[in-house]
Amino acid sequence: MVNHSEKLPLFILTHEFFPKRGGIATFTEEMAIAAHKLGYKVEIWAPVVKLGDAKLEQNWPFKVRWIPLKGTHDLSCQFKMARHMIKERRRLRHSIVYLPEPGPVLAMSYLHFFKAFKPAQLLITFHGTEILRFASRPIARFLVSKLIKKADTITTPSRFSNKLLYQYFPFSQHKTRITPCALRTNIQNPPTKEKSLPDKIVILTVGRLHPRKGHTYVIEALKQLPHNLLNQIEYWIVGPERRGKYGKHLQQSANQVDFGIRFFGKISDEELSNCYRKADIFAMTSINHGKSVEGFGLVYLEASAFALPIIAHDVGGAPEAVLHEKTGLLVPPENSQALTKAFYRLITDKQLRNQLGTNGLAWAKHHSWQDSANILLSPPPSKD
Repeated sequence: MVNHSEKLPLFILTHEFFPKRGGIATFTEEMAIAAHKLGYKVEIWAPVVKLGDAKLEQNWPFKVRWIPLKGTHDLSCQFKMARHMIKERRRLRHSIVYLPEPGPVLAMSYLHFFKAFKPAQLLITFHGTEILRFASRPIARFLVSKLIKKADTITTPSRFSNKLLYQYFPFSQHKTRITPCALRTNIQNPPTKEKSLPDKIVILTVGRLHPRKGHTYVIEALKQLPHNLLNQIEYWIVGPERRGKYGKHLQQSANQVDFGIRFFGKISDEELSNCYRKADIFAMTSINHGKSVEGFGLVYLEASAFALPIIAHDVGGAPEAVLHEKTGLLVPPENSQALTKAFYRLITDKQLRNQLGTNGLAWAKHHSWQDSANILLSPPPSKD
């Protein structure tokens, strides 16, 4: 354990935070909690939410400063975040500034050219998709390249993201570390499984309704199962619908199959835990969709924490969250026959489901947020 004596204040600037519940929002919140446990005075800057939202009920051990911005990556949000950095530049100059997601990275990429905005330490995390997006835009690539060179420490949540960063920004290699994801604090000790549909095998997917999450691959693979098995399964889809036609496409697909499909939409953490407890198999067959990739897949660990066997595509950072034939089954992407075979194995083999689930429960506790925060905040690598 690194000795963090004489700790500087830690400012975490993010566009992804509560009440958002995506992977980056969870990553940011958990790293803040872990840094506080290490003895750092933490202050988060995050997009303001409407009065009356659940943020008022949270009791974080750190300060949250709500910034009046939407939390997107457009120029308006970049400008508003940059304006707050300028206003607080004297505080930031004598502190550690941590940028855990791309919005503030873009804002800082303009300001870092001025010495007045150079913090005592600058830490950045790259998750995956933003690496490809920055690299594909010449101006963003130039600005982010300069920012990486100025940063003290760069982290990624997986070896996959690490390799991707080296590929497009090779000069980051000497200062990059891996800070693995871990379980959300509020599911460290998940409740006992609860079977609500004794005559059904429930297959669960949790994630926003986006083509990259691969819901359609699950539906197409399940359709190919023997007819006698279709009567034994029900597919549950949990996650908010984003703009676009994908959600309607899934609804249309659901109307054309011979098994039950339920859409839960956006639900509370308590309701999500209930879905995990009542499910038998977790499936999220993510794909690389344009410049959008699965950098790790925190939801796989959450499913393992509820002793669910997992089916996933062998892409991105998924193999680091799902251990093939140990905690789940990894299938080559766009191989429908192999995916159907994986579902057939788990649906018809309860002993295999139980074994993979038991292994997953142990695997989910393999990493801790405090270990990752310790890696992030330990002294910067030597530049020699």
